[in-house]
Amino acid sequence: MTHGKKNLKGVTSKRIQLETHKRNCYVRNYINQAARWIINFCLENRIDTIVYGRNKRQKDGVNLGSKTNQEFVQIPHYKLFSRIQQLALMFGIRVVETEESYTSQSSFFDNDPLPVFGAKPEGWVASGKRMVRGLYQTGKGWLLNSDCHGSCNIMRKVSTMLGIDFSGVCRGKVSMPFRVKFRNGQFLA
Repeated sequence: MTHGKKNLKGVTSKRIQLETHKRNCYVRNYINQAARWIINFCLENRIDTIVYGRNKRQKDGVNLGSKTNQEFVQIPHYKLFSRIQQLALMFGIRVVETEESYTSQSSFFDNDPLPVFGAKPEGWVASGKRMVRGLYQTGKGWLLNSDCHGSCNIMRKVSTMLGIDFSGVCRGKVSMPFRVKFRNGQFLA
């Protein structure tokens, strides 16, 4: 029988376990609050369909630099998607999932084609381009929020299935998005 400390190789300390538990609780709470905020927004604005763009296995082999990789890979995208699906089902909101390849490159307002991942036509070039993080420039020279612009293209990928007409989308809403902030455990508009 040995006295003193046990061999803890491969076993985490109680402090690390506690920190991991606290982080997991924080992330779970954040996901629940974010999903509930989205559902409440849909209910308040009579939105009956959520279009969710998601690329399966998008984190595999990602190469954004060691620090960015670590931060990106830890974001639990699928947990958020699952929670939104679960709440939407409870409230009668339809959730449509689609792959989102080339949605951040193609220009929505220039009506660029939206190829599917792995089936990009040879010689395909987008008419617009991403200028810096968060800023997209169309072929017409309009400056837009990159995330909102990509969202328009994600919805365009399923527009025929949903019967959506995008003729009313104006660049003002896509260039100056409605922002929501999370402070002190609450979402603020």
